[in-house]
Amino acid sequence: MIFRPAVRADLPAIVALLADDVLGRDRDRAVVDDAYERAFAAIDADPRNEEIVAEDGGEIVACLQVTYIPGLGRHGMQRALVESVRVRPDLRGRGVGAALMTWVVDRARARGCGLVQLTTDKARADAHRFYERLGFVASHEGMKLHLTS
Repeated sequence: MIFRPAVRADLPAIVALLADDVLGRDRDRAVVDDAYERAFAAIDADPRNEEIVAEDGGEIVACLQVTYIPGLGRHGMQRALVESVRVRPDLRGRGVGAALMTWVVDRARARGCGLVQLTTDKARADAHRFYERLGFVASHEGMKLHLTS
């Protein structure tokens, strides 16, 4: 399995992973459109953002986005924010997600981050157990304000 930053040719597979999810079915579309194209171009052009994919046998089987955030808090500590973690359904429970998360944590550490953080929907009990097994702690209560309807 290879972990690497995504390229434009990976976008259809990433979008398919996002849409093939119990929550993603209502939030995402399975077809690449202008909104996905613009978002990928913005991520790709920003050195503080990366879309990461796991490739196995030439197929994209998992993905996530990581954003590196500078901050004044914690004495100027940089942190990494991980979002939109997806593993192809038939490969869940086989270590793909754990290997991908370990890889991205190591990458964040190498970039000088002192903290990796993420949010996970309250409905995702399996995801909560997964992140806890990796050492993540539910130390804060997350909140969101949706600006679009």
